[in-house]
Amino acid sequence: MRLTLDQFLSRFVLHLPMAPSAAVQGNRHAAVLVPVINAAQPELLLTRRAAQLRKHAGQVAFPGGMQDASDASLIDTALREAHEEVGIAPDQVRVVGTLPPVTSSTGFAVTPVVGIVSPGALLTLNPDEVESAFTMPLVEALRLSRYSGFTLQRGNRQHQLWLSWYGDYFIWGMTAGIIRALGQQIALPDVASPSSHAALRHVLCP
Repeated sequence: MRLTLDQFLSRFVLHLPMAPSAAVQGNRHAAVLVPVINAAQPELLLTRRAAQLRKHAGQVAFPGGMQDASDASLIDTALREAHEEVGIAPDQVRVVGTLPPVTSSTGFAVTPVVGIVSPGALLTLNPDEVESAFTMPLVEALRLSRYSGFTLQRGNRQHQLWLSWYGDYFIWGMTAGIIRALGQQIALPDVASPSSHAALRHVLCP
């Protein structure tokens, strides 16, 4: 099926987000940008974290990080981190809203900030933080049936996690959970895509 940017925005505004399955833990705050590329068929931008990072090395993620004292809001945090990691300037992003915060494995309360990125935005990856960036069709990313769930036991707590493959990219954990939560809010008819396991449409940066 097709999903235009106007259709996505209408559903995002009109549909309330799903209530989180667990209370958010942690008193440290962070934010990620969920970048939707403005195109005839909108795409979702994701990154693969650099292999030398101390935490979450090599994982697929959204640009984002911890809130700084200089950030006026968590939206500013997401925009600043996206600029630092992939070179998207804040004035190239139209923020349309946020999703309910989620708890990261490192104990941060993370707020996903949904933003529409100008189609002409050029990426400049920070090699200290990002190995590569890629896009996937937004309609495919939001297809709920592409996510498989599993339960992880940490101490006396159980955590519901989600995972999915897109080409050679393994999307799991908090990132997959955020995309799936957005998919629940947009609530598209869940029709399996014949190309859901096809090769990547294109890679933006090596």
